[in-house]
Amino acid sequence: MTVEHAPRVVTCSDRAELGRAASAAAAERLRKAIAATGRARVMLAAAPSQKATLAALAAEPDLDWSRVECFHMDEYVDLKPDAPQSFRNWLRRNFLDKVPQATFHPLAPEDGPDTYAQLMGDDPFDLVLFGLGVNGHLAFNDPPADFNDPEATKRVALDETSRRQQVDEGNFPALTDVPTHAVTVTIPRLLNAHALIGSVPGSVKRQAVQDTLTRPIGPDYPGTALRTHPDVQLFLDTGSTPGSTP
Repeated sequence: MTVEHAPRVVTCSDRAELGRAASAAAAERLRKAIAATGRARVMLAAAPSQKATLAALAAEPDLDWSRVECFHMDEYVDLKPDAPQSFRNWLRRNFLDKVPQATFHPLAPEDGPDTYAQLMGDDPFDLVLFGLGVNGHLAFNDPPADFNDPEATKRVALDETSRRQQVDEGNFPALTDVPTHAVTVTIPRLLNAHALIGSVPGSVKRQAVQDTLTRPIGPDYPGTALRTHPDVQLFLDTGSTPGSTP
């Protein structure tokens, strides 16, 4: 029987406030992990929704980035390694170049999913920083998502909603330019973490947030998997908060 937990929801006035609040919570988690074990392992999402949080996190004081290992959730297949849309390159531009002391383990689909699974190992992440897709996906686990996937990473076909979101967010000029496949970290591996912090701004995500918080837990609404974890914080702005006006 699944034990259900209620994510702690924090509503902020705008993206900037959301970024500051989420980064403060994330930095506290990382500092505690470093103090306890001498290191911290963080799993990162790469998307425009994460920019404010990652910018603020890079500026957090008294955080020893030399003791932090960074992983990321997904990467396109058949995209040139130097393509600006590559998630590893996005993370370098928007975060990792600002914290060069951190260790970064990029996901390289050309090496095969099993290689990244071995690199991540079985230890829980100290922290997962996540977003939600318009269709409620976590990483590229589109609906229907496998909540009991035995693999840590896998190659997936992207549904049209996920691919269109990449166009709507300005990452690609047209749907035909968006890759059709990706390698993603699976939901069970993402949830193998001490804590998860989500940054989900914008009115286009409001329905995904509503579904995540209220729908029955199950594969048609991937975000509902978050309610199976005891330590999830969800940072929203007034646009993404259910029942609010943009």
